[in-house]
Amino acid sequence: MTGANPNDPLAAADPAMAALIDREQQRRRRGLPLLAAESVATPAVRAAVGSVLADKYAEGYPGRRYHAGCEVVDEVEELALARARDLFGADYANVQPLSWVLANLAVLAAFAQPGDPLLSLSLRHGGHQTHGSRANSSGRWFTVVNYGVREDTEQIDYEKMHELAMIHRPRILVAGGTSYTRTWDYARLRAIADEAGCILWVDAAHLAGLVAGGVLESPVPYADVVTVATNKVIRGPRGGLLLAREEHGGVLDRAVFPFLQGAPPMHAIGAKAVTFAETATPGYRDYASSVADSARALASELADRGLRPVAGGTDTHLGIVEVTALGITGREAAVRLAASGIYVDKAVTPFDPAPVAQGSAIRFGTAAAVAEGLTSADAPAVADLMVAAMRTPADDHARHEALAQQVAALGAR
Repeated sequence: MTGANPNDPLAAADPAMAALIDREQQRRRRGLPLLAAESVATPAVRAAVGSVLADKYAEGYPGRRYHAGCEVVDEVEELALARARDLFGADYANVQPLSWVLANLAVLAAFAQPGDPLLSLSLRHGGHQTHGSRANSSGRWFTVVNYGVREDTEQIDYEKMHELAMIHRPRILVAGGTSYTRTWDYARLRAIADEAGCILWVDAAHLAGLVAGGVLESPVPYADVVTVATNKVIRGPRGGLLLAREEHGGVLDRAVFPFLQGAPPMHAIGAKAVTFAETATPGYRDYASSVADSARALASELADRGLRPVAGGTDTHLGIVEVTALGITGREAAVRLAASGIYVDKAVTPFDPAPVAQGSAIRFGTAAAVAEGLTSADAPAVADLMVAAMRTPADDHARHEALAQQVAALGAR
């Protein structure tokens, strides 16, 4: 096993698993992680995740637990809550959601009843499954109406959103998505929600890290509730976070526990507390700025090489780039890139004629790569490697291996 530590208790107890973990470490060291949903947890976060907090059963909330011996973990959770509120300027926070998806489902459980109308961004235009896709419970339990982007700019069509809100009077107006690269007009969203008499929920899973880093405007002053993933641009553990106005705290608490979850993961909550402290530092602000700068630079460099960025570019950490100029689909592009050690997602464009399973684009993100040392100055070299990989057929193993060595050299530098 490469690099195995003979004193490692995992290697001694389960060498097969230790070998797999070692292989994953080697893959990451050699490759270029450009998946928009990934970041890299800090050493302090990993230490908290692997701590004795993982052993504590703490069903309930601080001061209202169902089990004894929770006096210390009560302080752990209170610390995480205080840091989350301070970091984002929120009245209320809940750090118990096991995942961002469960935080999203908690919003639906708190504010809507089965059959209620939801107004959300179309999945094909950058939305998320938990915003009303039929493949998800949100799309089966609620009446979903979608707004989209303008065909000329590929940016949010607020006039159409307003029209739909006035017609359908949704219970919740959902803003945010996973494949939308531009900023949101939160003041306009608030005005539409007020006129329609509905809850404004901003899903900031991909944006909260840039908000905390001072790169993007915060949705917290405008929204009734904001959901956050603590493991995307934010360099924390896998998990979710709820931020809201104080008056919504009780219903959101009950939606998380006992409606959706049982005992919270105290090791993850401890790691979230660490994350919020680290995210409040000047070093994190520098990181967040570099993440956004690198995304813009890479989108621009790919455009210079003939690949069209959707919506004209990006304001965030992620970009969507059409690859049909290379004569391939988004799926084939992702396969070829992975063969050279560059990891992205296939994607669809907002008005894509291609099937979803194929797509005409790729989606990249820069958070993980910047955490590993990438800067905007590397964008030309990265774009060259990406285009070379996408031009190379998947079965040209020798060429992909040569490119993978260049990728590994870039990562080592």
